[in-house]
Amino acid sequence: MNQEQMNVAKNEMIGWLSHPAELGKAPTIIECAGEFDLYEMHYYIFKYKKELFGKWLLGVAGGYEDESLENCGHTYSEMQEYSAESAQKDAVVLVEHVHALILEQAKKAEERKQSPGTFVNFVLLKEAKWDKAEFIKLLQEEWGIVDETPEEERAEERPDICLINYKGAIGAVSMMSMPVPNKEAEYYAQNNYRWRDAVQTTKKHTAQLMVSVLGHAVGVMNASQLLVKMVATCCKQVGVLGIYANETVYQPEFYEACAQMMKDDMFPLMNLVWFSLYGGKNGGVSAYTCGMESLGYDEIEILDSKASMGEVVNFLLNICSYIVTENVVLKDGETIGFTADQKLPISRSKGSAVDGESLKIEF
Repeated sequence: MNQEQMNVAKNEMIGWLSHPAELGKAPTIIECAGEFDLYEMHYYIFKYKKELFGKWLLGVAGGYEDESLENCGHTYSEMQEYSAESAQKDAVVLVEHVHALILEQAKKAEERKQSPGTFVNFVLLKEAKWDKAEFIKLLQEEWGIVDETPEEERAEERPDICLINYKGAIGAVSMMSMPVPNKEAEYYAQNNYRWRDAVQTTKKHTAQLMVSVLGHAVGVMNASQLLVKMVATCCKQVGVLGIYANETVYQPEFYEACAQMMKDDMFPLMNLVWFSLYGGKNGGVSAYTCGMESLGYDEIEILDSKASMGEVVNFLLNICSYIVTENVVLKDGETIGFTADQKLPISRSKGSAVDGESLKIEF
């Protein structure tokens, strides 16, 4: 066994488990329980415990090429009980799962990069009910948005779909009488550190309103603001539990409050980009954005900062606001800062918590 490589893998496993969407802390005990090769890469099997007297659980970290200390991002656990007899077989299943997931997410990320101006959010409902007429009325009253489709071109009215042609963008609200599949919304609700009851509330949804905007003709800024106005209007429907977007679930009141910024001619960045936090490998604060790609920019990461969580989030918020409102493209090797003396290095590399590549800022 390559002891140095195994120790790196162990730290990767601990860092992954410490993410707020997983254990939210380092495991009480963790031990290497084996190693194997797959896809011409090397993997390490770990068993760990959430609590001192709890059950042993299974995790896997890898894969590593030869003696490399950089892995390909296949660090994963479903927190299933560890079994010595089937550990390697179970670990291979985990690797296969995360491999397929990464490929699918990379494909979606590439599609978003190639198609900025296309947005989709999901408004989670307690019951499969919505008042289409009330939505149309409030959208006009609060935001001045009306369907501009010529009468002769309008499709037959359907109670479950509302289509809006506004200044060249196409918006749609579609009722779907089913929850978000595979408990995806519940999983990502764990990312909302601002809302203690996010997961429990999200579990109650039985239906959803899919809100989408196709706005290539009007540009990303206009299309994204139209989306936020439509979703904020949907928040006024009876039985709205949350908004699934940007790999989290927003509290409706929070989403609506952030949308009000547009009435002061401010861009609703908080509705369109989520700032996720997790513990760094060396005890610092790590963070990443989710949503910048949909706006046509790179996602940004900060790794193991010694600043506080609030300082890290505020810094990312200011950076992203600067990028989006000024249409700035940050490049590998440059520096950035908000004062004459602040020169923070920027690098581009494989994402730590982001699929594909991301920009890293040393903050």
